[in-house]
Amino acid sequence: MNALTTTTTGPTAPLGPFAAAIAAAGRAGELVVQPRMGFADVPRMRQGLHAVKAARARTVGTLTIDSYTRVGDDESARRALTEGTDLNGYPIVAHGPATTRDLTAGLMGDGFAVQVRHGSANPIGIVRALLDAGLDATEGGPISYCLPYSRTPIRHSVEAWARTCELLASRPGTHLESFGGCMLGQLCPPGLLVALSILEGIFFKQYGLRSISLSYAQQTHHVQDVEALLALRTLAGEHLGGLDWHVVLYTYMGVFPRTTGGALGLLRDSARLAALTGTERMIVKTPAEAHRIPTIEDNVHALEEAAAAAAAYRGRPPVVSDEFGVLNEARALVEAVLEIHPDTGRALTEAFRRGVLDVPYCLHADNAQRSRSYIDARGSLQWHTTGSMPVPALPAPGRAKLRADDLLGMLSYTQESFDRAALADGDRRDGTAALPA
Repeated sequence: MNALTTTTTGPTAPLGPFAAAIAAAGRAGELVVQPRMGFADVPRMRQGLHAVKAARARTVGTLTIDSYTRVGDDESARRALTEGTDLNGYPIVAHGPATTRDLTAGLMGDGFAVQVRHGSANPIGIVRALLDAGLDATEGGPISYCLPYSRTPIRHSVEAWARTCELLASRPGTHLESFGGCMLGQLCPPGLLVALSILEGIFFKQYGLRSISLSYAQQTHHVQDVEALLALRTLAGEHLGGLDWHVVLYTYMGVFPRTTGGALGLLRDSARLAALTGTERMIVKTPAEAHRIPTIEDNVHALEEAAAAAAAYRGRPPVVSDEFGVLNEARALVEAVLEIHPDTGRALTEAFRRGVLDVPYCLHADNAQRSRSYIDARGSLQWHTTGSMPVPALPAPGRAKLRADDLLGMLSYTQESFDRAALADGDRRDGTAALPA
């Protein structure tokens, strides 16, 4: 059943089940928490969705797609199902629409919906399968699911995502989330993450989507992350008028703490960040991340911990500053790209060719690879070099070039910070010592 909602910048628009669930939670003042979960075995996948729906939290479910399906190798996925070989996700194309309809039957509704998550640079087969199965929400984007996960040229990914967006837009009520704010998961300064999320949102709007979400991945400094999330909301208001939109925060996507206390501290810190910034939805990670693939029980526990932590901060104002200049940096990048060409896809392709957009530490052939970032003494992400991007750099003191050991240290910075805090308190299993004040 469709619902109606009024966006902050535009008229009412019909929403499908997924967007309606987020809107309903927003009206109730509750954060929606969501796992990353996908199993090839249908009974186990249904058990997982049931458990997520029954969690003591406001939740939506996830079907995370397997690696074969992500790259369009549906025959290998079918063979694995036939042979009983385990897959690392749900093969939505190989299972077929009838199986997926049966999987979700009786679960949808009462504020619960399901999103398909995949990681594909060319997702049109996946999107056909989810639409045929009666689902309405997915995620990705022409840049965010091209540079980190494929060798596909950007121009080809743009073409594939244009067709995908048109297909989604042809079905009323569909929802698409940009993964642009999660580029590589870590070590990308927030201004670029915000700009990429906004630019993919503009691309979605150009191809007819009416309901979208904008992502941001928690980074290394709380106040800088607050700036980033508020900048994301500001620029969405400027560029996405007439759309239903919301913001989704990802718990830190890099190396996760190895102690239980450190991991729970980091999870709760991300929930605090979401609550203080009015973020509508959050993708969680579990304390098991550093050791093994999370179980259904691990995921439910993380959902409940995140919901409880967010509720504790509900209604509190964030510490707002412009110390890090995230809004100005993101706006400069968005405007520089939009000036290249009125077609957002062509503008994005050319922006990467010119180095106007340049993701640090990204080895994709279409990325200029002239930018570098570092974590400064405050724990914030800064630009060491910016190549041809229209933003200033503040090089790391005493470093003409960053070394391999600098990169390794940065990759483990968050993990070590939260683990040290937990171990200093005897690794208390509730994680309270690891949650910054």
